[in-house]
Amino acid sequence: MRLFTLLAALSVLLLAATCQSGSKAAAMKQLERTWLHAHEEDQDGIQVYRPNTYAFPPSRGRTGFAFDHNGLFTQFDIAPTDGLEGRKGKWAAENDHTLRITLDDKKDPDYKLEIVSLDKDMLKVKKIE
Repeated sequence: MRLFTLLAALSVLLLAATCQSGSKAAAMKQLERTWLHAHEEDQDGIQVYRPNTYAFPPSRGRTGFAFDHNGLFTQFDIAPTDGLEGRKGKWAAENDHTLRITLDDKKDPDYKLEIVSLDKDMLKVKKIE
């Protein structure tokens, strides 16, 4: 009976660990796309990003970024000609809700993004210098 209880407890722990890593993997999969800044929706220091396929209202330019599954990152800044200029870099998850961003050109210091919320249609972040 004791062995059965121990095996049952270990099974539950293993299942819980598998579900957590699966949900983290699913969240990271949602992150892996191109996001553009929906500055109209920003509130209280929280920046709102939408997928680049979103029907944005007219704007004089939008910044954003792209996360690739292999840790590659592109930051999109407004170019001198009002288009987008991509700056390559890398991203890494520091924990379940914080990402470290490193740009290859080193024109700006590394920074962190705290993920406030993430779903398929919206990413809310706080930038941490």
